[in-house]
Amino acid sequence: MAVIPVERKPLTLAERTYIPQIVGGLRTTLKHLFRKPLTLEYPEQRPALPVGYRGVPTLVKDPNGREKCVSCQLCEFVCPPKAIRITPGEIPEESTNAHVEKAPQAFDIDMLRCIYCGLCQEVCPEEAIWLQNQFSMSGYTREEMVNNKAKLYELGGTLPDAHFKWDKKKAAEEHGNAH
Repeated sequence: MAVIPVERKPLTLAERTYIPQIVGGLRTTLKHLFRKPLTLEYPEQRPALPVGYRGVPTLVKDPNGREKCVSCQLCEFVCPPKAIRITPGEIPEESTNAHVEKAPQAFDIDMLRCIYCGLCQEVCPEEAIWLQNQFSMSGYTREEMVNNKAKLYELGGTLPDAHFKWDKKKAAEEHGNAH
């Protein structure tokens, strides 16, 4: 197969001195020089978060301060990077929530592995895990970036509950005993 050389057109004087490129660069510089700055004074000023933003996963409690997580481990199984680790624990029989069967003894989320996909929140049947609007997580060691159960509840706080699983069951038991 024959190689055919490609003829290049000769450069003009302006192209050889790079004047068009220099003028283009100066035009961009002058355009940004007179524009309002886009810099935010972080952390005092924070960017507006879009609707549906997926931030840090946290655990939430119901309005009565009870744990919503029943340690079903669905979030652990669905997590693509395996960032969630749950150790199921039993609820003592003398507890008022004994009919719930299980509660997490340990619940850890490794934020260095988390990809903020939101699958854990979608799969949770009790709405116990929520993605908050927090976007700046930092730490000096790997251990600091693993959120344990206490820290997850601290970050999550309390959210309204549409299920009221304890109250419904309790009301049903009282209703059944009345008859």
